[in-house]
Amino acid sequence: MSKPSDDSLLVRTWHHSKFSDIGRLVDLKEKKGLTLSLAFPTLNEEATIGKEILVIRTELMDRYPLLDEIAVIDSSSKDRTRQVAERYGARVFESKDILPGRGTFRGKGENLWKSLYALQGDIIVWVDADIANIAPKFVYGLVGPLLEDDSIGYVKAFYERPIRSSSGIQSSGGGRVTEILVRPIFSLFYPELARLVQPLSGEYAGRRELLETLPFSVGYGVELGHLIDVYRKFGIGALAQVDLDLRIHRNQSTEALGRMAYGILATFLDRARRYGDAEVLRELGDRHIALKVEKESHTVAATEISAVERPPMVEVPEYTQKFKESGRHWAGRNLEA
Repeated sequence: MSKPSDDSLLVRTWHHSKFSDIGRLVDLKEKKGLTLSLAFPTLNEEATIGKEILVIRTELMDRYPLLDEIAVIDSSSKDRTRQVAERYGARVFESKDILPGRGTFRGKGENLWKSLYALQGDIIVWVDADIANIAPKFVYGLVGPLLEDDSIGYVKAFYERPIRSSSGIQSSGGGRVTEILVRPIFSLFYPELARLVQPLSGEYAGRRELLETLPFSVGYGVELGHLIDVYRKFGIGALAQVDLDLRIHRNQSTEALGRMAYGILATFLDRARRYGDAEVLRELGDRHIALKVEKESHTVAATEISAVERPPMVEVPEYTQKFKESGRHWAGRNLEA
């Protein structure tokens, strides 16, 4: 790996406008013989998913043939998410119906893992389904570096994240778990990764040959787990990041952020133990503990946060049979010994 003081990731940090010539991206895609798939992981997103599909499909499939497919991977929504997505032209899958013999778990990471099996693209783009200001840049900004530079394997988005409150919208303040938990962890253990502006952003893209070698935490830890795995397996040179300016979305409650932080910390400790980066001296708990105040008493609210992790797709026989290639590796980088 590179030395901890290496700032090479900042050299691979761009503004989305660098990739705004979509026609040029289409030419690169066709010249390199690549296919591109976009997936939205969803749970009860009927209010926003239709607009997201319409905007992206109109510009990046109908006007410019950059994307080859748009899909929704749904966690059995109780609203009309799937019906709306179908109406606007997306391929719709229920997560539980993909690789049914492997069981199913509820969580974004589960949907991302199963999307590798469901989709056909050489490059996979994942975009959250609750973005109020969706625009084509959320896709072309992420695939641009992958199409331009064969040495890059995984691209993260970053942006301003305003917080909505009863008094209106504050211009900044999002990304609280990143600044309170993830950046300190990266600063201590993986300083090069601390150069990521928003390591937990929900929008990112990668090459199939890289993604299929990664395990996927089914829940909140999937983004952090990916970054550490890519860094340890392929080096910091495989990563890039793109500024998408602004993202307006639904903000999480403090209680939800606590559960998120728990899942992220559990994933970090697993990786630290796996790679020998830290000594874990005792068995971890399996519940997030929160305190609730009811009148004058406090009660414990314990929530089980799944620590299940899906194996790399190249280890799943159904996947290797479907894609007829087992043990492939990304030619742009070599796995570390």
